[in-house]
Amino acid sequence: MEHLDENQNEELTPKSEQQDAPLSPENAPSETSEPTENAVNDISFKNRIDLTELQQGVALVKGEISKVIVGQKEMIDMLIASILANGHSLIEGVPGVAKTISAKLLAKSLDIGFSRIQFTPDLMPSDILGTSVFNMKNSEFEFKQGPIFSNMILIDEINRAPAKTQAALFEVMEERQITIDGQKFKMELPFIVLATQNPVEQEGTYRLPEAQLDRFLFKIDIDYPDVDEEIEILNREHNLQGGVKTDQVTAHLSRAQINRFQGLVDQIIIESHLIKYIADMIVSTRNNPFLYLGASPRASIAILKASKAFAAMSGRDFVTPEDIKRSAIPVLQHRVIVTPEREMEGVTTKQIIRQIIEAVEIPR
Repeated sequence: MEHLDENQNEELTPKSEQQDAPLSPENAPSETSEPTENAVNDISFKNRIDLTELQQGVALVKGEISKVIVGQKEMIDMLIASILANGHSLIEGVPGVAKTISAKLLAKSLDIGFSRIQFTPDLMPSDILGTSVFNMKNSEFEFKQGPIFSNMILIDEINRAPAKTQAALFEVMEERQITIDGQKFKMELPFIVLATQNPVEQEGTYRLPEAQLDRFLFKIDIDYPDVDEEIEILNREHNLQGGVKTDQVTAHLSRAQINRFQGLVDQIIIESHLIKYIADMIVSTRNNPFLYLGASPRASIAILKASKAFAAMSGRDFVTPEDIKRSAIPVLQHRVIVTPEREMEGVTTKQIIRQIIEAVEIPR
């Protein structure tokens, strides 16, 4: 029995923490006799980072969104993980698959500021960031803040705006600040950008530059629902009887809680051999003959942050190889470019990334 406990703890607890933390039920205080399962839970959750409040908050947010959205569990997980990792997300899908409503529901389930910006071909940078207006009373220019000054920004159809307007987002997405007329304005944290785009309709659109795509933590693909989900969608719409969908959602998490959760995610433990695993995966994208452009160091940092977020959502205070593998495709698929020859053959970035994940040896 002792041999089994040692093996189990070796998998659950990073090596760097094994000496400091109680590693087995035998080492735990023995005032009362607890079942083995409770002892294992104590080892996993109570001896290091307390993730109880974070898990409860995530469950509340998922519950609120599920009141309206049917299925799309992976998308919801990705959106919540991007918030915990303090990253932005690009949501891509055909019209009518709940891209915009999902982002709005997520924002409404959080007690934070929310702005929606509809991108159009005639949109100017000042329409997003704000502009200086001359005040006749004091004969001075005053800066009027644009809709970007909020906590969560939904940019609908981001590829509708021209390059000049898209470039206005570069600084604010990376540095959480904007510079106008020589003045710097800091964004209030948390600051998360959720953008949507339609992959099918190309008329009147402008492809996002690689530098801007690289600033998104995730690119989330949304597919059609299956038959059962489609039936559930129709039943809910029928039962709504003219009501407003978003009225069913209640806000739960405050700005302070989200900032605290992001701090907890930063503290999630990752061992050195898993860091090397991420690095090997990223380097493999640069050496892959099927890829014209590999992933940058920003991509490796994104996988690190995303894997920590997934670990925290699972109730673990340490990263596993499965967390890294789960993060790889949504982090890398918009950062790498397939060679023209392979693209003509129908090879996709997802297929190549999966091959890379399978080829890189998983650390033991």
